[in-house]
Amino acid sequence: MESFETELAAFAGANVVLIAVAVFVILCLLLGVRIVPQSEKYVVERFGRLRSVLGPGINLIVPFLDRVRHKVSILERQLPNSEQDAITRDNVLVNVETSVFYRILHPEKTVYRIRDVDGAIATTVAGIVRAEIGMMELDEVQSNRAELIGKIKAQVEDAVDDWGIEVTRAEVLDVNLDQATRDAMLQQLNAERARRAQVTEAEGRKRAVELAADAQLYAAEREAEARRVSADAEAYATEVVARAIADHGLEAAQYQVALKQVEALVALGGGEGKQTVVVPAAALDAFGEAFAMLRGRKT
Repeated sequence: MESFETELAAFAGANVVLIAVAVFVILCLLLGVRIVPQSEKYVVERFGRLRSVLGPGINLIVPFLDRVRHKVSILERQLPNSEQDAITRDNVLVNVETSVFYRILHPEKTVYRIRDVDGAIATTVAGIVRAEIGMMELDEVQSNRAELIGKIKAQVEDAVDDWGIEVTRAEVLDVNLDQATRDAMLQQLNAERARRAQVTEAEGRKRAVELAADAQLYAAEREAEARRVSADAEAYATEVVARAIADHGLEAAQYQVALKQVEALVALGGGEGKQTVVVPAAALDAFGEAFAMLRGRKT
């Protein structure tokens, strides 16, 4: 055992320079090779100044001169949900809840230009939200939320561009109102519903009147049409009688008169409760004339 230690000490004493060189080379490799994960970037400084930014994979730096000063995650981040009060253009106080997602694209800008990234973005978003809502009325805030989100995102992107940050999403999660404003809006909503109901009822009555008038007009038109048809029929009958008189003389007219008298007596005798029919002398003469005309003789 003592002989082995003696030989080892003798070897080290004889090759001390080689051992020192080997240790130095190993140390340089350890200090000069940097393996960067996919989700990070390294900011390298040389004598306190920015030297380079290392991307994912194997990277080489100058040992003892270069130093990895910052390890920055490039994953997308979400700011904690924040609430801020704002006043709309029609002087309504609203409480707006927002959320922002971002990621760091250029770490060299972020680490040297801003200390608290989350706090700076949150402050910027709060100011932009108040400014944008101040230019909109409450109804516009409620109905045009997508447009509001687009404006907020665009302005936040412009504000944080110098910090090497990309804003991926900006959301307006909720717009809350105080109780007094809610009560006023509820009253307005109920009044609007009552107005619409009254308008609907009035329109219904108007429509009913219009339909009734149309029905009366249609009935009058149909009655007039019936009268016209009846008048045409009477005119046709009169024309036929006139033509018969013209063709056959007075006998045809006397026959028609006698026939009408007979039909009237028949109708009188066919009524209920009329067992006895008084026939005037003129009626008997009418019967005789009718039979005489049927036989072709004059009375």
